Amino acid sequence: MDPLRKIKEEVLACQKCPLYKERKRNKFFPVIGEGNHQAEIMFVGEAPGLNEAKTGRPFCGAAGKILDELLESVGLNRKEVYITNILKDRPPQNRDPKPEEVSACTPYLDKQIEIINPKVICTLGNFSTRYIFKKYGLEKEIQGISRIRGQIFESKSLFSEIKIIPLYHPAVATYNANMKEVLKKDFNVLKNVVKGI
Repeated sequence: MDPLRKIKEEVLACQKCPLYKERKRNKFFPVIGEGNHQAEIMFVGEAPGLNEAKTGRPFCGAAGKILDELLESVGLNRKEVYITNILKDRPPQNRDPKPEEVSACTPYLDKQIEIINPKVICTLGNFSTRYIFKKYGLEKEIQGISRIRGQIFESKSLFSEIKIIPLYHPAVATYNANMKEVLKKDFNVLKNVVKGI
């Protein structure tokens, strides 16, 4: 079985946190991720929203349209990258992920990163930035997203080197249209990174 499909099966059967009950009660889908399975750039968001839970697709609502625009602005499209979230199930009322939900769900994300093996991880928002920074030994760099957005952080291990670029979550531009220009400017960092891959 394809390793990413195996993760999907595991998530469908997962009962490690109460979010699965919410999914079953509402006849929602888990949102595993989508895109290129050999992507060099991976985007990690926070958790699925309502549209995502209804379709099983990440970033398919208003924030997704903004993400598509931002990708286009740097010459990328969705098919070239891989997009996923920290949580695979939607928290009720789109509330913030709870620590126990993050710890129940991130082993799936860890496996996705291992399988896809991206050269760049773009974190979207505070939750994914905090998790990915901890995972790659960058705890000392953790600050609020507004302070570190659009910067490139590097993590090197014996076997690999990865660039991590924290970005605002595209949803910020759905609440405040002026933020779209800020997001575009931050995404420009990706242009040079893509050239160097």
